[in-house]
Amino acid sequence: MAPSRACQPLAQVATLLRQGQRPLFSPSQISNTAAAFPRATATTAAVSRHTFHTTAPSRRMKGDAPQTDFGALNVLADAPVPATSVDVCAPDGFHLNSGAKVVGGSGVLLVGGEAFTWQPWLARGGGSGEKRLVNRKGQWEVPNETFGLFGLVWPRPDLLILGLGPLNRPISPELKRHIGSLGMRVEVLDTRNAAAQYNLLATERGLDDVAAALIPVGWREGVGAA
Repeated sequence: MAPSRACQPLAQVATLLRQGQRPLFSPSQISNTAAAFPRATATTAAVSRHTFHTTAPSRRMKGDAPQTDFGALNVLADAPVPATSVDVCAPDGFHLNSGAKVVGGSGVLLVGGEAFTWQPWLARGGGSGEKRLVNRKGQWEVPNETFGLFGLVWPRPDLLILGLGPLNRPISPELKRHIGSLGMRVEVLDTRNAAAQYNLLATERGLDDVAAALIPVGWREGVGAA
């Protein structure tokens, strides 16, 4: 078995003595040299003992855990509900928080805290009243004059939320440009989500900043919402 690195100097001395040669270093010098350079494993163990240490993790008592008051996170809890917020989306109309009801298949236009019945299909087809709101390209489109009320309102709402009935679909570029020319942004959703979005934003931002134009959820193209 080959001698370890720490024992090699002593092995060399023994070899030299057997050969009758005098070693370059005396045994005392060799002993001092070995003491000056201890084995690497001992050094590593010493460094490990003095450099690394572990600390037991502290344990939080159950009673010290912070409690979250979710009621305090509801910043709109004390805000009054707008009178024109939508309580019910009926197949043929809407029930508002004020107690007013828009029924008979009519849509509703909510502007500045007021509610108006809205039947944009009457302006299509030269007044024929054909109950269609989708053009040949599959885009939702109504004549520009169906938003004529916004020409009488000042200041105009910053956002108009369109609820297109039971399904969402893109609106025509012409209609989008017209709404933009009135100084309003437009958000297009199905009616249920549009009503929920209007309720939230009207409570949060105020009735003057948000308006809604909603078609009943029971709307069927060519039939209406009876």
